[in-house]
Amino acid sequence: QVQLVESGGGSVQPGGSLRLSCTASELPRDSYTMGWFRQAPGKEREAVALADSAGKSTYADSVQGRFTISIDSAKKTLHLEMNSLKPEDTAVYYCAVKTNFLLRRYVHLPEIDLAINLEDLQGSGGPNYWGKGVLVTISS
Repeated sequence: QVQLVESGGGSVQPGGSLRLSCTASELPRDSYTMGWFRQAPGKEREAVALADSAGKSTYADSVQGRFTISIDSAKKTLHLEMNSLKPEDTAVYYCAVKTNFLLRRYVHLPEIDLAINLEDLQGSGGPNYWGKGVLVTISS
């Protein structure tokens, strides 16, 4: 059973930055995908960004250019660098892991598409493990 522990949440003003981290108790050597999801009050959970052990990543349009996802495989840690934060980024942020799954770039698309990869991920049963979440509040 893999345990995921998120950290780095907090409250900042609009335009500020935060760095979220998610440390796994264990991870496979390769062929896994990790991701950040968030759920705002009264809304459904949504994917923010995904990254895989092969170095690929993809982002939601709402955070593209502002957030950066990265995996430190040696430390079994997933990071999310969040800049230019907006009030609409307020949510509980969850870390998740899917083993035996890598992101795909479909040939008819110019880049790795988050939506299609989410469909693939959900079609294969969704993430194997979830963290408990960390609250991020953007407010002046």
